[in-house]
Amino acid sequence: MSVLRTWLRDLALGVRFALGGREGRTRTLFTGVGVGLGVALLLISTAIPGALAARAERDDARSVLGATTAARPGRDTLLVASADMTYHGRDIEGRLLRPEGPAAPLPPGLKAFPAPGEPAVSPALAALLRSDDGALLRDRLGDRIGAVIGAEGLTGPAELVFYQGVDSLPEPGPGEFRVKRITGFGEPDRPELSPVLMLTVLLAFVALLLPVTVFIAAAVRSGGERRDQRLAALRLVGADARTVRRTAAGEALAGAVAGLVLGSVFFAAGRALAGSLSVGQRSVFPADLTPAPGLVLLVALAVPVAAVAVTLLALRRVVIEPLGVLRTEAPRRRRVWWRLLLPLGGAGLLAPLAGRGIDGGRFNQWQVGGGVVLLLVGITALLPWLLERSVGRMSGGPVSWQLAVRRLQVSSGPSARLVNGIAVAVAGAIALQMLFSGVEGEVTRETGQDPARASAQVMLHDGTPGRLEDVARRIGGAPGVTRAVALARVSAARQFPTLDSTDVTIGTCEALAEVAELGSCREGDSFLLGGGPPGTALAPGEHVFAGDVRLSPESSAALGGKTVEWTVPAAARTVPAREDPTGLIPSGVLVTPSVAPKDTGRAQSARIYVQTDESAPDALERVRTAAFAGDPLATVSSLRATRQDPAFAGIRAGLFLGAAAVLVLIGTSLLVTQLEQLRERRRLLSALVAFGTRRSTLSLSVLWQTALPVALGLVLAAGSGIGLGAVLMAMARVPVRVDWTAVLALTGAGAGLVAAVTLLTLPPLLRMMRPDGLRTE
Repeated sequence: MSVLRTWLRDLALGVRFALGGREGRTRTLFTGVGVGLGVALLLISTAIPGALAARAERDDARSVLGATTAARPGRDTLLVASADMTYHGRDIEGRLLRPEGPAAPLPPGLKAFPAPGEPAVSPALAALLRSDDGALLRDRLGDRIGAVIGAEGLTGPAELVFYQGVDSLPEPGPGEFRVKRITGFGEPDRPELSPVLMLTVLLAFVALLLPVTVFIAAAVRSGGERRDQRLAALRLVGADARTVRRTAAGEALAGAVAGLVLGSVFFAAGRALAGSLSVGQRSVFPADLTPAPGLVLLVALAVPVAAVAVTLLALRRVVIEPLGVLRTEAPRRRRVWWRLLLPLGGAGLLAPLAGRGIDGGRFNQWQVGGGVVLLLVGITALLPWLLERSVGRMSGGPVSWQLAVRRLQVSSGPSARLVNGIAVAVAGAIALQMLFSGVEGEVTRETGQDPARASAQVMLHDGTPGRLEDVARRIGGAPGVTRAVALARVSAARQFPTLDSTDVTIGTCEALAEVAELGSCREGDSFLLGGGPPGTALAPGEHVFAGDVRLSPESSAALGGKTVEWTVPAAARTVPAREDPTGLIPSGVLVTPSVAPKDTGRAQSARIYVQTDESAPDALERVRTAAFAGDPLATVSSLRATRQDPAFAGIRAGLFLGAAAVLVLIGTSLLVTQLEQLRERRRLLSALVAFGTRRSTLSLSVLWQTALPVALGLVLAAGSGIGLGAVLMAMARVPVRVDWTAVLALTGAGAGLVAAVTLLTLPPLLRMMRPDGLRTE
């Protein structure tokens, strides 16, 4: 018989054992569930890059940043302006549309252009508008909802988007950058992530997926003791040692294939639920979560091969005899030297990358990934040795403690495998937390804004003084607004058109006090500030031009403005400038309305500083509503002392979602593994109860048997995580510091998860501790 046929025969026999009888099917089901959960998460992980690519493609298809533009109206032109806004901390992307011809490009997801007053909205925005939480948003966008945007026009099901039809929009051109005349939507150039953020993404993938592989490896080795008894029975009927090993591999193969099938089912269920999940306003359509065929094939081949390899590796030092299973020699103490090579090798790969930081170029992904994997896998190698050495010296104590310690002394491998995944997950989480804390300072910048002086700033990029006054009045009358001051700005120069101009800022004395130390001020006063481009400073009584001095008269008129002659008031006095609430230092001339340039048509820009009562509910939302009603193109921004890179916030949101999925996997797999171990020991537990051992003693022994490996594993994980985090922070060139609160919280979360799973196993444990469990057929 050929070698291949022999292997196939023995593997088939193992599969029959795995699927034959209630005992075999139950054992295979436990193994399949444990493997299936890991396979499902692996499939979801392999589908994430494709889902992100699909999101980016749909976002590019509706983008106006790279769109083709036209200089004049035509049958295929569309005027589009941004009307993005925020509502209760959620970003809403808005576009104002005015088609100029019958062939104007239609945004993806729409079948027709929305009529004025009837915005086309995304399903999530429609649900928000109809909910009780959307009352203030209905005041802003109106009660009437037009069409619903289709999936091809959205990046995800939870995205908040609207398209609003309007009767008119300002003419685009020089000086009018808010409105674009396009003939088609285009693809923008996307900025790349910084090297440190790429490092964070890479570490997140490794730290989240490595525990999954550890749990899969542990799941395929479940049922080891009962398997040894079955293999001894095979030897009793005449099978040789090689045959029983191949048969054991066949059993593991059956469990792995069952895991693949169950993993596909779990993946389909998780994929169906993906549309209802949103983290940081980021969501994906279930159809986008489609793994690449090559990656699916890799998972489908790797899991069974790994199951067979792990099983054969576990039996390499075992002699299976007809009357039982023996070791090749007296149990030897585990050696530590080769276990230390793994973390040392990982540190050796990462050490040359230290100090590179943000500006040092890209990190070698294979080098970083290999180093992190070796460091984390080192935990799985060191934990069995540490557990063996620790329990080997223990003796005495209560009966429950002695039962647990003796069990660990006889066989500590299963307990170590049970904790390995948690230890790796906790170590990776600690390292990620340290890196995030260090990098956060690099991606967070001081804005110079002063929220104590103004809660928000409303920007009107153009408009007549009448419009500015109307918007300021609307905002000032909104509930919760304690103060609203408006400043308009036009340019002034000695000749035009020119780029060498200075600013003329117009406002009341109260408003001008926001940008200069005026001293005394009354209507009719004017002031001079220093600064500005060289040669542009104006003197009292100087005759200049004011308005759109950077544009030609024709261009200025097309945009609704013009340039007029104006004389700087002779009584203007020089005052020191001060930073405005946004942190900018103004320059030029400050004037009150009565002495400001007249008939310029429009101000080049205007801003309103708004202070709200923090105790008033939804005051900032009412400011946004008032500003949108006065000028839909107005930009409302809340003032903050610091701002963070949005890419960093996205990575953090994705990490949170991935960590939640891994925690669910860890908890479920741990529960399945614990139940399988208890099922294997039910005869022993029943025998102890039959001999008079109290159930409370046995229950405590099971708790101690779990608590000891967990405590050692978490101590090792904390030390390894801190070490890995320090190495990664050195690579990112940020100060190395340990957030002990986060370390204790993450370690406590791991311990709490194990405690919760152990408590869930107590009811079946009590049912197993009955004398009738000794019955057999």
